[in-house]
Amino acid sequence: MTTESIRLDSVLISKAKIIGGALSRSPAKQIEHWAKIGRIMEDNPELPYEFVKNAAIAKAEKETDKLENYIFD
Repeated sequence: MTTESIRLDSVLISKAKIIGGALSRSPAKQIEHWAKIGRIMEDNPELPYEFVKNAAIAKAEKETDKLENYIFD
């Protein structure tokens, strides 16, 4: 993956430091996360945020072979 430097608002960076720190992400990774979720939400405006978040988690679990089977009651 190539990287590129861009200028960002200092308030955004400050928030990314706080939120990213709480979620064990670097500020850059937190901003990447927000951008990814924002892109998905713009591409799928009919989907609720919780669905998009849970789908991203499920995809990450599948990619790391950590997907758990759901047991129906």
